[in-house]
Order: sequence, then C-alpha cells, then structure tokens
Amino acid sequence: MAGLAFEGALRRTVLLGGLVAGAWIVVPGVASAADDLASVKAAIAKNHAVAVKRLQDWIALPSIAAESRAGKEGADHMAQLARDAGFQRVEVIPTAGMPGVFAILDAGAPKTLGVYFMYDVKQFDPKEWSSPPLEARLIDKPGLGKILMGRGAVNQKGPEAAFLAALHAMKDAGRTLPVNLVLVAEGEEEIGSTHFGEIVNRPDVLAALKRTEGILLPHASQDTTGGVSIDLGAKGIAELELVSSGAKWGRGPRQDLHSSLKAAVDSPVWRLVQALQTLVTPDGNKPAVDGWYEHVKPLTVRQKELIAQSIEVRNEKAEMEEMGISHWIDDLPFGKAMERLAAEPTINIEGLVAGYTGPGGKTILPGRAVAKLDLRLVPDMTIEDAKRKLRAHLDKRGFTDVEINVTGGYDPTQTAENSRLVQAQIATYKALGIDPSINPRMAGSWPGVRFTGAPLNLPAGTFGTGYGTGAHAPDEFFLVESSDPKIAGMDEAALSFVRLFYRIAE
Repeated sequence: MAGLAFEGALRRTVLLGGLVAGAWIVVPGVASAADDLASVKAAIAKNHAVAVKRLQDWIALPSIAAESRAGKEGADHMAQLARDAGFQRVEVIPTAGMPGVFAILDAGAPKTLGVYFMYDVKQFDPKEWSSPPLEARLIDKPGLGKILMGRGAVNQKGPEAAFLAALHAMKDAGRTLPVNLVLVAEGEEEIGSTHFGEIVNRPDVLAALKRTEGILLPHASQDTTGGVSIDLGAKGIAELELVSSGAKWGRGPRQDLHSSLKAAVDSPVWRLVQALQTLVTPDGNKPAVDGWYEHVKPLTVRQKELIAQSIEVRNEKAEMEEMGISHWIDDLPFGKAMERLAAEPTINIEGLVAGYTGPGGKTILPGRAVAKLDLRLVPDMTIEDAKRKLRAHLDKRGFTDVEINVTGGYDPTQTAENSRLVQAQIATYKALGIDPSINPRMAGSWPGVRFTGAPLNLPAGTFGTGYGTGAHAPDEFFLVESSDPKIAGMDEAALSFVRLFYRIAE
C-alpha cells in the first residue's frame, strides 16, 4: 500500500506492546460453532492447491494504476473472485479513474463486517527480481518454508487470497457465515486512492457500510518471531510532484541545451534543488514548511506507554539489521526513535528526475526537472491544509513557477483502542495463542479515513496472521507453507479469518 503501502520493515519497527482488557458477552450457539471448526479446517486443507493457484492467477494479472494498466481487467477479475467466494451482489463501479468493486454477502446474520480490498500493485522491473514477478513461483526459503514470490504477493493479494480461501472453505464445509459481509475494493491505492471516495460515497454503498461493525483490511501481520501488532491508526499521505521548467520559469532553456552554455544560461534543475532545500531542515530530517506543525497532535500518555512496553520485548539490533541501517535519526535511543516514528510528519523525496541518467555522460543543461515527494501526515493534519501550506511556502520564497502536481492521498486514520473491532481482534489472536501488541499508529498509510472519518465514523484496521515482505520492492513474497510453528502459512491465515468472523458475531 501507499504505505499498506504497508512497508514490511516499518511495520515490524512499530510493533508496540500492551493488551487491553475487554469483557465479552458470548452467544452460546455462535461460541460452540466457533469451537468446532474441524470441517472448515479440512476444507481449507483440501482446497490448498486451488487457493494457491487462485493467488498465482491473480498475481499474473497486474493492475497498475500508476501506469494506467489493466484497470478494467483488474476490476472484472476482482468481481469474479467475489462471486466465486459467495457474494450474491457484485458490481463493478466506474470512477473518473480506475473502476472499483462493491459486493454484499448476505448470510442472514445479525451482524455485518465491512471488508476493504485493494487489487492494484506497484510497478516493477523484472531485471531486479530473482524470480519473474508475474509468475508467482513457489520457492523453498530456508527457515521459513515455501513462499510464493511475485508482485502483489504480500501487498495485498496474498492476505486477501487467504481471506477468500476462508469463505470458500466455509461454503465447502456446508457452514453458514456467522456474519454478513460488505466488500469495497479499489484499483488505485498505490497512487493515493484518488477516486476511492466516488465508490464509498455512493448512497447505496454508504448505506451498506453504515450497517457494519467496522472495516477490515486483510493483512499478513506476523513478524519473523510470530508476533502480531494491532494498528490503531495510520498516517495520511499526499503524493505529488514538484516541477521546475524553463518554460514555466521564464528563465533557463525551454528544452535541453548543450551544457557549455551554463555559464550564460540559468538552470531549472538547480532551481528545483534550491526549492527542495527550503522544505526541510539542513539535515533533511524535519519539515520546515511554514505552519507545518500547526495541527500536529502530540502523542498521548497512553500512546507513549504502548511504545515503552514494546521496547521491553523487541530486538533493536535485529530490526536495524533488517532495514540495513546502523543509526536512528539524530542517534536517538530506540524508544525515542519509535516515538518519533509514530508522532512525526515527514516530507520525503521518492525520486529526482532530470536530464540524462543513462550510461556514461551526456553534457546537457536540462530544461526541466521533477521531484517526486510523499508527505506523511499525522492527526490532526489534513491533505488539503498540507497542499495549501506547501504552495504558500514556495510562493513566499519566490518559487511561484515551481509546479505542484498532487496525484493522490488522504488524511490520517485513527480507531479507538476499546472499539468492538479492536477487541474482537485481540480476542481472536489470544485464542490462537498470540499475545498481540498495540500500535498507536503505523508509519505507512492506507485510506482507512474513508471509514473512520465522517460520515461513517466506523472503526477500521488491519487483521490477519501470516508473513511476507518486500512490498514495493523486488522479490516480494507471501509465506504459503510455514516450517515455523509460530508463523502461519496460507491455510492457517485463512482459519484466523474464520475465527474472527465468529468472534465478531458473539
């Protein structure tokens, strides 16, 4: 995900300790059904090869919003996956961008669970992969088991395929779901969910979502020790480009020139560099945009407690090694670095593009330069306010010609620790023998604010066992058959969703 792009290393960096006590009123019929899942387990095991093939076929169809690739095909495939899993009403919803999918599974149950899927994936360069990214090959990985490698394997098609496997198993076992389901799926999460609001805010979709207990995003939540984090929120994001050009500036070339002319001609590239330098402190670690911190909400005492509890059970050295780093910002101690990770907004340069970048040199004075940025937002920042402040900041310093092209994004999201959805997640993990940690806010982003914000004001968050890594990177994978009893494979991940259904029904 633009975060969900859910950055594996960052996710494991913010595993925070603590457990909320919660009382449950158990409905006897539902509870006894949840305790007798032998037929469902058998169906999951029997359907294992089919479920893996379903995931492989899904990965073979890469819907990439950033490249306007296979939008319709991606939506049609998602719609068929929903029909096959038992959703009675399935509709592809067109938007001004990529289409989405809305589906309802009416099980005749008293309670309803909302589910969010994304089926778009990040771009990829096959030359960077050790296995073709669209073949979704099964590979033996020492210490883990059998993995499935491919673009979208863990972000998010693998966990979503495990969710679908749970529905197929319930149906094949002759079991009626204990909850109804309302599914909303989009094909633009990786570009900031630009048109997702057109799907969620359609009156009939909004009405269906209002009847739910909350919204679930299937996720491979386990780390390499088998531990799980429950995220109470996520940072918002604004994805954008800053563009400096001779044509817009009125200085420098309107197209590339021979670099010998630099002695007499201005450079749009250096102008962009100068503009970028004003956005952050000299070390690049803190936003310096005028008024950027005006609406930043500090961490609460409780949130700091959760972070402190996590430090006691985590391995700082192992986490740093996994990320390939040797220092935190400002050489902060582990706890303070984790507080900063949860609390700080960021201005990050994703990429810089100007002139010639191929082999050897090419002596040109480029006429245009582009910086791709992402801005991570924390409560109570908003994307609209961030855009206004960025524009005002640049204009005040004379960079009125530097264009700001916002390509997508959304506000931060937050769910209450004592919400029924979070309590159901805690109880389900506990029943699986996992003592979950509570994370005040993931460092990544997903469009949960569409559910937690007005007019729905529902709890929303990720859930699921299982493991994978490499989101947005080469050699992305999802663990299919685990050799470590502490970490769930695909079948065990599917069963965890079944257990959550029953817990929500209680």
